[in-house]
Amino acid sequence: MNEQHEEHSEHSAAPRPEPDAHHSDDAPDPPAARTPPDPKPEPEAEPEPEPEPASTVEPEHRQDPPDPAKPTAPAGPPGQVHHNNVNQYFYGELNASGAQFGLGTAGSDNARRRAVGRLDAGEADAILAPYVKPACFEQAVLALEQDAVVVLVGPPGSGKRSGAVALVDALADGSEYVVLSPGRSLDDLASGKVAFEKGVGYVLLDRTGEDSSQTADFDWRRVRDTVREHDAHLVVTTVHPVDGAVVESVRHVPWHLPDLTAVLRVRLARAGCAEDTVERAAALMPAGCRIAEVAAAAGRIACGGAPEEVWQDYGSSAAQPVREWFLQERTPQEWAEVTTLAFVNGAGYRDFETCQERLEGWVAPAFPEPVTEEEQHAAARRAVDRRLSLSRNALVAVEDRKNGALTRTALVFPHPQYRQWALEELWTKRSTPYWNGVRDWLTELVAAQPGLGLQLSVAQGLALLARPAFDEVADNYLHPWASGTAGPAGQSTATLVLQCMCLHESLAATALGLARGWARSYDPALRSTAAAAFSGALGVRFPTDAVTHLLRLIVRRGGLPVDAAFALAGLVAVLAECGQDTGAVLRPLAYRLRQQRETLTGQPKENILGAAMTVLRARDARTERLVCAALLERDDRQTTTIGQVWAGVLDNLPRRGRALAALFATLRELPAVSEHPERLAERFGHAVGAALPADDRPPLAGALRQVAARADEAVTALVEIFLTAVLSTKG
Repeated sequence: MNEQHEEHSEHSAAPRPEPDAHHSDDAPDPPAARTPPDPKPEPEAEPEPEPEPASTVEPEHRQDPPDPAKPTAPAGPPGQVHHNNVNQYFYGELNASGAQFGLGTAGSDNARRRAVGRLDAGEADAILAPYVKPACFEQAVLALEQDAVVVLVGPPGSGKRSGAVALVDALADGSEYVVLSPGRSLDDLASGKVAFEKGVGYVLLDRTGEDSSQTADFDWRRVRDTVREHDAHLVVTTVHPVDGAVVESVRHVPWHLPDLTAVLRVRLARAGCAEDTVERAAALMPAGCRIAEVAAAAGRIACGGAPEEVWQDYGSSAAQPVREWFLQERTPQEWAEVTTLAFVNGAGYRDFETCQERLEGWVAPAFPEPVTEEEQHAAARRAVDRRLSLSRNALVAVEDRKNGALTRTALVFPHPQYRQWALEELWTKRSTPYWNGVRDWLTELVAAQPGLGLQLSVAQGLALLARPAFDEVADNYLHPWASGTAGPAGQSTATLVLQCMCLHESLAATALGLARGWARSYDPALRSTAAAAFSGALGVRFPTDAVTHLLRLIVRRGGLPVDAAFALAGLVAVLAECGQDTGAVLRPLAYRLRQQRETLTGQPKENILGAAMTVLRARDARTERLVCAALLERDDRQTTTIGQVWAGVLDNLPRRGRALAALFATLRELPAVSEHPERLAERFGHAVGAALPADDRPPLAGALRQVAARADEAVTALVEIFLTAVLSTKG
């Protein structure tokens, strides 16, 4: 794909109101759960070149990939992930609960908006208006002014994101700010794959690229010269500098937190708080707060929260009760109670105790066996009094949850923030034999296909554990599960972990790096899991990266066109549900179809056509309506692009019969998605007509009238309006 085209897609999105949408399969097609097995992969060396069209004709009996699965679909062949099962639950149940998972964000707003593209004025103002400069700010401004590029190096939570925006605001000519994907390599930045514009400020947050220490200075010099040439400015943030490298061409500035008391005062003063409230809040602020915690606390205090109560949830105040619990000598059963609660959060007594008992068996080798008769009797009593022990545990609380007219009992932490601190203490206090048992327990638990509720809880726990122990999570859980060692449920749980990581600004780029690596793997199971991940929250956060990798999986030799087609359709539906730019998928797909128009045959062309049909037939899981039909009404900006995608499949004679049936289904649903279906049909017709070659329009009209011959009068009228617009379009 043309890289500038991709980068344009990355820059041009704008948020829209959030419709209520999900995707599902098209009813007339076979269930997606019965997806045929993947073709035998033919691994290619990385990096992947864009494949040339194959010279062989695909067999006549080939069918399009089935449409995305409904949440209730049964499990399919090993190595395939059912995207809807995961993303339906993540966006439905997770958003409905409004839960906090201790990742520094409330709810799932982060996962519902893109992390790249142009910052709109409102988002930029929200960052810049209350901004407090740290002591290192002026040093970074000087470096950016002299070199046009600067790198901010600092730990997560040190304010690098807001600092990067403030830096480009200080020097950029205009008020346009573009956030680039953290997956961009130095070669991408230097070679024109990112179209830098004069006067625009660019930020690349949490860069994850691995630089060669031997060429780092040369590579950064190329980036600097390219940005200078376009009279732009670029600020890059990262956690670690290049190992062992001396980079002289672009300065790497150590980044530090601003004065957090000043941050708090500015935010409270801007919110109109009384001076005594500001002073009391500043005096009570605990140590150990992250800048995001200060911002969140300021928001709660500004809304009327008492500072002494609000601060209990942040910094050392939130961690202290957990740390005090861990300072006491604890029995193996108590260790198991807290560990179970960290991963099986919100379960009832029976399910919780069953999981805890299994964990105790797995971690038993990490504790000395009871030797004396008294120790043996004490261990036996604890096992019998399991529920009584839970009631005495200060880190375990019982919560009543309403379920219609019924009330369900759930075991949780007393405060949501305790979960994060408990996992950090567990990681610090327990050694490898214990964590080996936890790994084997969770793998057994997930492989048994426990249901999406428990999968989500495990995923939340692992996402939290990734903060203090990323290598542990990646090496012992994510990579093995994504490759299929825990079965299809393990793959979908690995996908859910990445979705949960997207809830936190500092973990989202890490999740992207994992999925990119899986997508490039020789292992088809890893590539299938990556496709599933890109169809959900990860694709919403980084749509350009998601579409790029999914299209490569569709067209590459030995790729996974069926899985990737599911993922593209799923991503369109999830983007629509989140009110994000569905054109991030539709524009590159239309571009690919135009590219393939002059190609007579070949596997890549067939795969792209099949993927386009899958996207066009994806349905909303809640309303059962076609997603692209609803988009014609919700987002008229996409009408032209949708018309181009339709023209691409209608222009292909072997698929025209199925395409016409799907087109008729779309027109038939216009009254269900719009109060003015006639206007919608006319606009849709003009879009398709403009994209179709003039010679193809009359045959299309005759064939579509035959398909609609038995339709009722209202639908026939819509078909005629549509065809009149197609035939009357000039060009």
